[in-house]
Amino acid sequence: MTDPIYNDPDFVQFYDIENQDGRLDFDHCIRLARDGDTVLDLGCGTGQLAAEMAERCSVTAVDPASVMLDVARRRNGGDEVDWVVADARTVRLGRRFDLVLLTGHVFQVFLTEEDQRAVLRTIAEHLAPGGRFILDTRNPAGEAWLEWTPQRSERMVEHPSLGTVRAWYDAYCDADTGVVTYSTFYEMPGGGPVLCAESKIAFPKREDLAGMMDATGLQVEQWLGDWQGEPYADTSAEIIPIGRLR
Repeated sequence: MTDPIYNDPDFVQFYDIENQDGRLDFDHCIRLARDGDTVLDLGCGTGQLAAEMAERCSVTAVDPASVMLDVARRRNGGDEVDWVVADARTVRLGRRFDLVLLTGHVFQVFLTEEDQRAVLRTIAEHLAPGGRFILDTRNPAGEAWLEWTPQRSERMVEHPSLGTVRAWYDAYCDADTGVVTYSTFYEMPGGGPVLCAESKIAFPKREDLAGMMDATGLQVEQWLGDWQGEPYADTSAEIIPIGRLR
């Protein structure tokens, strides 16, 4: 994974600022973790959730972006987490966990069915008997990328040292593949330089996700449509399966 928004310090410095609104997903995952003692957080990013969960569980957190993990190690509680630089498609830790997470829409960075199945196999390989998994992905029916235009996405980001930074997205969806390519822009204060990074994410359908899970030995017990706990519907913003090994 070489996406600059995860690997370039100039972009990573904005990650926590841009992802601080709401914590319903954190609360849901923390409640799930109460049923066990060990947690594996795949695609942990800067480690906000992993560090908080480490207050009550033994947490191993995996991410391929060493720059993100540098931030994670420095945060409060970071010394309680076992941080691992690795790819969720291929990592094998030789351990099983009571809860395996793949949240924050991490699943969407895997663009092909082959890669998506590989990640699901990783989840299955690390689930303890009776353990549970949870992941999330945006429902393609919601066409979230339509909001990622310069006009609709423009915002002011308050950076603690840089000041007020103007930010926006631009995006388009490939109708044949369903892959969305979006660009992230940060304009430095005073008409300074503009940082730009291009990213790609997939929007798998629920039925395709269900088929891949079944093929990789995962059994979904519950499909949620949001982090408030509402059941999945065709119009839901999110697709959130929760389950166990089959």
